[in-house]
Amino acid sequence: MSIHTRRLKNGRTSYDVILRQPDGRQYSKTFRTRKEAEAYAVRERNAQLQGTWLDPNAGDVTFASYATQWLTLRTGLRPRTVELYDYLLRHHLLPAFGESKLKTITPARVRLWYATLATTSGLSRSSASKAYRLLSTILKTAVEDELLVRSPCIVKGAGVEKAAERPVISIDQANTLAEVVDPRYRAMVVLATWAGLRFGELAGLQRADINLKERTVRVSRQLQELKSGELVLGPPKTEAGRRTIVLPPHTIDSIVQHLDQWVGPEEDAFVFLGTDSGPLRRSNFNRRVWQPACSACSLQGFRFHDLRHTGNTLAASTGASTKELMSRMGHASPRAALIYQHATLERDRALADALSELAKSSEPPKYRLQQVFLDDENVA
Repeated sequence: MSIHTRRLKNGRTSYDVILRQPDGRQYSKTFRTRKEAEAYAVRERNAQLQGTWLDPNAGDVTFASYATQWLTLRTGLRPRTVELYDYLLRHHLLPAFGESKLKTITPARVRLWYATLATTSGLSRSSASKAYRLLSTILKTAVEDELLVRSPCIVKGAGVEKAAERPVISIDQANTLAEVVDPRYRAMVVLATWAGLRFGELAGLQRADINLKERTVRVSRQLQELKSGELVLGPPKTEAGRRTIVLPPHTIDSIVQHLDQWVGPEEDAFVFLGTDSGPLRRSNFNRRVWQPACSACSLQGFRFHDLRHTGNTLAASTGASTKELMSRMGHASPRAALIYQHATLERDRALADALSELAKSSEPPKYRLQQVFLDDENVA
């Protein structure tokens, strides 16, 4: 390590700190005062001794270059996740940071970008959180790759999605939906409501997955439609998504009728097909089947996925534990299951009544209390 003094053309003096990287290569940095130069040299030497030193030129790579490589190397992602990340990069991250070097992306820049994204861009809070979470994940990887000392993504709560509460319909409304929908999709409404299956799980369901004797349905695959129109049949997103669900007894008749009328005899025959007898596509189903059924029931804006939300809320109202809900829903973490454990008025009333019964069962007879008071008087 050495510090060289240089006289500049304007008459001022500069101080060049010349150091060597752990691999022996030389690097330098210029300061206006000797005090700053000496302090920098000490910090660099200590960082090398402690094993925390980073190449000062490592962060010169642009965000666009690094993010593109990052996405390419994420080989374990599901197709829909890759599609989402690609969209967020092209529309929200690259326009803001694409040409910037990693080391120039500061907490202040990230904070301003997120504030603009969440308040003035017209983007939903949920989508803004997804974009921030992706940026944070990419830059945390850059820290692991020793391109940055620390991540500039430190906005508290920015990555937490606060989606609007979805509607929950009554059992009568769910039954009405099942009645008015195209008959070939009646069992689909029943399974979404009472077994909590997602659309992709229903689209990927095969005859062999339904065991009428044991009253169970097995979820081992899902059929997803990408924005390009491509259909991808694959395993659930997480291992928790692979599950076997016990069906309520009242759902069996409609499922038996559906299997007899609409499903081929082969074990691998899909339980639900499109109106053209091809694979079930979400886009066509929403337009041709679901929206007309909701209109007939005066449920404008009610999504097919809201049936799952309704069913899980009903399951929680029976007193199911968080672990039981996680197993039935196919969630790896308790966060989503806890959403459905909010108390309903009916459930709270039942709880209050039960507490009252508990109090009555343990209340001592009045004559015993009177006797105690008499005894107290005698003592006095």
